[in-house]
Amino acid sequence: MYRDSADALIGVFSPVIVITCATALKPIYLPNKPSLPVMVACPLCNKHVEQRLINEHIDDGCQSHVIEQQQNDAPGSTHKPHSFFTPAAKRAASSSTKNAITPTTPTSIPVPRLAERPKTPPAGTKRSFGETTDGQINGEPRSPSLPKRTRLSALQKAAPLAERLRPTSLDDVHGQQGLVGPNGLLRNLIEAGKIPSLILWGGPGTGKTTIARLIANASGARFVEINSTSTGVAEVKRLFAEALQELQGVSQRKTIIFCDEIHRFSKSQQDVFLGPVEAGQVTLIAATTENPSFKVINALTSRCRIITLSKLEDDDLVKILERALAVENCTSSLLDTDMLRYFASFADGDARVALNLLDLAMSLSTKPSITAADIKKELTRTLVYDRNGDQHYDTISALHKSIRGSNADAALYYLARMLKSGEDPLYIARRLVVVASEDVGLADNTLLPLAIATYTACEKIGMPECRINLAHAVVALCHAPKSTRSYRGLANAMAALDEPGIAGLPIPIHLRNAPTKMMKEMGYGAEYKYNPDYVEGRVHQEYLPERIRAVKFLEDADFGTKVDKDLTEGR
Repeated sequence: MYRDSADALIGVFSPVIVITCATALKPIYLPNKPSLPVMVACPLCNKHVEQRLINEHIDDGCQSHVIEQQQNDAPGSTHKPHSFFTPAAKRAASSSTKNAITPTTPTSIPVPRLAERPKTPPAGTKRSFGETTDGQINGEPRSPSLPKRTRLSALQKAAPLAERLRPTSLDDVHGQQGLVGPNGLLRNLIEAGKIPSLILWGGPGTGKTTIARLIANASGARFVEINSTSTGVAEVKRLFAEALQELQGVSQRKTIIFCDEIHRFSKSQQDVFLGPVEAGQVTLIAATTENPSFKVINALTSRCRIITLSKLEDDDLVKILERALAVENCTSSLLDTDMLRYFASFADGDARVALNLLDLAMSLSTKPSITAADIKKELTRTLVYDRNGDQHYDTISALHKSIRGSNADAALYYLARMLKSGEDPLYIARRLVVVASEDVGLADNTLLPLAIATYTACEKIGMPECRINLAHAVVALCHAPKSTRSYRGLANAMAALDEPGIAGLPIPIHLRNAPTKMMKEMGYGAEYKYNPDYVEGRVHQEYLPERIRAVKFLEDADFGTKVDKDLTEGR
């Protein structure tokens, strides 16, 4: 009876009509009205939840925000209860293969889903990567010593081995024990529940992304990943607004934003993070392979803690590769410990490179006629050298210092390393011109013309022949006597200018230029003694301002006065 009355009043009253009965007040929702909340079926438990609360529902283990279907008729009635869902929504809710959020009405506008990682599963349901529900690996019983594996999706199967084998706990991370070990800094911060904004600085394949995801997983916070190459400022600001809404909501859930390759953001784009990070609106975990001192603005580095990830050692890489073989259930005799150590040495501290080599080797090992030598021959390696990063500057610095130390073997090694990696030979030649004056200097004035000639040869000839000219100049500079008198003299003069008032001292009037009649009448240059007019060019004349006439910038010795305590007697 009450339902018939409600149906008659659909076009007259508001979308929600309250009918008073003898037992309770029940709202009747009209599903075709756009003002109603959009309902969805949870992809995990298939319960009915408002769309705006679905994330909180999943994070809470599918316990909260559940909409119970209530009977609108008397007890014992065979009339179907009123449903919040349209037939299309019911079909979507009953399907276990669809994860997309289905609106309740045909006219509702779909809300785009955030590009977030899946949240932490409910307690007791969390499994390690690669674990199946029946506890088997590739159809075989799981060994107690191996980690459990989840059933692989099509996307996971297509992912590279390095992506599929990301550690699922801090205990599985190798090579960063000072950070995530039992007494590691990051582990202590996570256990204390106080995770500050971080900048993870390390080379490729050292575990920056993995550690960021593990931090977010352990903290239970909302986790969003962005990449500076594909995310704009407008998208970042939208994420900040959503983070503030989450923090001010009922759950008061914090948001961790992981920004990969933050050094690719411009300075103005990095400024966007300052306010939300300082106010604690978000926790920023940024990753970079470049030195934050040069690539990240000072205002942001002062608000974050910089964590340096060390390059992985060969032993750490071997452990990672052994774990990969066990998880992939590979028993090829070709992939023994010696082969794994061979891959580790080629990877140069990059776990991703090592796993990619292993992935290719496992594919090659299936061929019946393949040998270990064939695998090594097929898997060639390019040198690890970034012409725009720290390797670029570190290697040229090592070359310069090896020449300064007269170590020709080390200098030739760094020269070959740069040339083999495709470094611009003119860049190297320019540095040799500097070395000729800075380090050899007055001890042998012929080295500067040699360095300039080397630069000209590189410019005119090019690679690969100009490598010979570079080697000639490098060895000559190593064997030449060294003198830093001119270099240190200039440094002393530059340092004096930092003192107050020194840079503005008046130039003696007899040394001043007098291009006009007025300046000559003022006495500019009047008392200057032209040295070539005098015997042997010797005159008594002051050249420095009066205040610093007694200062001596050019020292008499070619070197300093420090004594190296590491030198042994007779060396």
